[in-house]
Amino acid sequence: MEGQCKANRQNYQRRLDAIIEELTTKKRLLLHSCCAPCSSYVLEYLFPHFDIWVYYYNPNITKREEYDKRIGELRRLIDTMNREHRWDIHLVEGPYEPECFLKAAAGLEECPEGGERCQRCFTLRLSKSASYAADHLFDFFTTTLTISPLKNADLLNEIGNRMGQKYGVPFLPSDFKKKNGYQRSIELSREYHLYRQDYCGCEYSRKERENVLRRNNAINPEQKNRRKAW
Repeated sequence: MEGQCKANRQNYQRRLDAIIEELTTKKRLLLHSCCAPCSSYVLEYLFPHFDIWVYYYNPNITKREEYDKRIGELRRLIDTMNREHRWDIHLVEGPYEPECFLKAAAGLEECPEGGERCQRCFTLRLSKSASYAADHLFDFFTTTLTISPLKNADLLNEIGNRMGQKYGVPFLPSDFKKKNGYQRSIELSREYHLYRQDYCGCEYSRKERENVLRRNNAINPEQKNRRKAW
């Protein structure tokens, strides 16, 4: 799948801009959100063109305290943006199903970040999002995940399109890191004082991140407090 994505690489930002340019009215968009920082720029960018429902479904976050912290920050961000800009963004809290992720990841616990375990995780989350979008008659669905420089936008768009075809709702193409989207998300995170996690969400990515930090700190102690958010 990874090789196919590279072979079929497309400019998803250009495709998204073309779709937006053709819109004559606001369409209903279900935006799967992984966290508040990644959502900040995406909401700023998309709200002028879509009526947005933010869908928080992340069973990969198996630590309940972390799960609740992230959705709390997302709720606070949406409430603040709605109040400041007189927007009307809605938040939909999906079910908390860590057992679904653990089942999908079984046998891939030692798989490196970005490998098959992540592909299964993306499929699980986008499948649930597409199903919800179809059941509630949305015009499009998409995900904030493509804003991360650590995520494969080609793979996410491929999975999103596949899930969209399966459930009958178009996946809105995206590569939100383009147009300095990731940098803008950092600026907005500072502006709104958002919690920026330094691992994707699952326990396996957390452990891998901790191992990387330990190695870096052993080489250069000055790196200890430098965190790169997902």
